[in-house]
Amino acid sequence: MNNIVVAKFGGSSLADANQFEKVKNVIEANPSRRYIVPSAPGKRHGKDYKITDLLYLCNTHVQQGIPFDDVFKIISERYTEIVAELSLKYPQMKDLDISSHLNIIKTSILDGVSSDYTASRGEYLNGIILATLLGYEFVDAKDIIFFDAKGHFIPDATDKAIKEKLKSVEKAVIPGFYGALPNNHIKTFSRGGSDVTGAIIAKGVSAELYENWTDVSGFLMADPRIVKNPCPIDTITYRELRELSYMGATVLHEDSVFPVREAGIPINIKNTNMPMDPGTLIVDEDSNTTKVGKITGIAGKKDFTVIAIEKTLLNSELGFCRKLLSILEMNGVSFENMPSGIDSVSLVISDSQIEGKLDDILDEIKKQCKPDSIDVYPNMALIATVGRGMSKSRGVATKVFSALSNKNINIRMIDQGSSEINIIVGVENNDFERAIDAIYSAFQN
Repeated sequence: MNNIVVAKFGGSSLADANQFEKVKNVIEANPSRRYIVPSAPGKRHGKDYKITDLLYLCNTHVQQGIPFDDVFKIISERYTEIVAELSLKYPQMKDLDISSHLNIIKTSILDGVSSDYTASRGEYLNGIILATLLGYEFVDAKDIIFFDAKGHFIPDATDKAIKEKLKSVEKAVIPGFYGALPNNHIKTFSRGGSDVTGAIIAKGVSAELYENWTDVSGFLMADPRIVKNPCPIDTITYRELRELSYMGATVLHEDSVFPVREAGIPINIKNTNMPMDPGTLIVDEDSNTTKVGKITGIAGKKDFTVIAIEKTLLNSELGFCRKLLSILEMNGVSFENMPSGIDSVSLVISDSQIEGKLDDILDEIKKQCKPDSIDVYPNMALIATVGRGMSKSRGVATKVFSALSNKNINIRMIDQGSSEINIIVGVENNDFERAIDAIYSAFQN
């Protein structure tokens, strides 16, 4: 690894001129921050608009034959204001003619350009502004990030292009969120895709660190809307992150983890508004970060239905679970979890998946599997307690169950995978918040 840091800044970090100045100070505080990936401007306050949402709206207006001048005016004023305010302090900004870029974009939208092109212009414009402010080279993402004709990302060609282009560029700003199709038309990642761009660039330049700057100082052990002042997570492994993300924790764009994980590059989640905070460091599983007897975090989701099936000698009946899963497949339903015992198996299914299909599924299970009993538990919530240290210490599960018992919370389901880095319990929806708070308190006392 060489001494390179790739820094991605989210929409809240680049929402106005004041935030641009903060970003400039952060970047210049560390000369290793050589490649910068900006998002489009986010909200400045609760009633504000995200620029990407407004750009999508412009495209929709054109498709429906509705004038979009009023919407585009809001976009233009936002960028013009940012450049004008920065020009008061930084002479280099006076040379940036942002209006010409805005006119090109407006004309392209009017001519019926794709929604991907339109949506990507928020990052594109922010990239131009930030590159001018920093004195960095602007590298258009469409020249180094590639998709095939079907819109699938091409990692090898992208990696090669990044290495080739940036080996001669000491410092650059590369806008996030998009790349190019074989015909050179713009193709975007899914929303939140600037995280993905940052990770791709970090892998391409063999960075020693990928920084993801946002408006929070890393991850918290639990949802602050449920637990009062939860502790921050200082270090988390990619695997723990995936477990918490899967169970509903608000974390990184999932696809952004894989490029850097594959390359063994750590991610540091940092706060643009409080740059001295350490944030959360995401590291490889091989890192020596295990804290015996400790948990990393707690996350969960509501609104599940559990179908509990019992049958004597179920474990010796070939194909029983295959039949269950084929019934779900036949009804277009995926399952969330499938805990089992020697004579029992449960299907945990999201209510959104099973809506209007439950009776047909139950009838088919009775017909094909002939169970001794079948019970349905609606209004269920799943809670995952995650931590690598759990597998190397005794009593963690006991602590979870005791915490719930002490609060008179009934556990309807328990599942612990063979990896032993998480314990999942099922409780009723009404007990969800109390259960998370109880488990958190048990490990903090």
